[in-house]
Amino acid sequence: MAEAPIDIEALENEGDIAADYIEGLLDIADFDGDIDMDVEGDRAMVSVVGATLDELIGEEGEVLEALQELTRLAVHRATGERSRLMLDIGGYREGRRKELFQVGAETAQKVKETGEAYELEPMTPF
Repeated sequence: MAEAPIDIEALENEGDIAADYIEGLLDIADFDGDIDMDVEGDRAMVSVVGATLDELIGEEGEVLEALQELTRLAVHRATGERSRLMLDIGGYREGRRKELFQVGAETAQKVKETGEAYELEPMTPF
């Protein structure tokens, strides 16, 4: 079965809808932040960058996860399509991605050297 081609225009539309939604939330909450949009692979990416956004990330990213779900719902409401949009705030996800890559590489090396299984911390699907 052949994969369906990626609809870049639809993903860009998702990004626009999400950016408008996030911009509205930032205005309501009186947060400053610039919004960047991109398409990465088969999903729209929206990033909020600014000086003081820690409150929008929360402890271990729980507020970020909630905002992402709300943003996906806003996109779904506007398009009627399920969204796989990824939201990043203050570079949190990018930093976490690098951290997890490092943990994975170090763990793989330990397993390779010792031959023993090694358990990682529970993680979100991201």
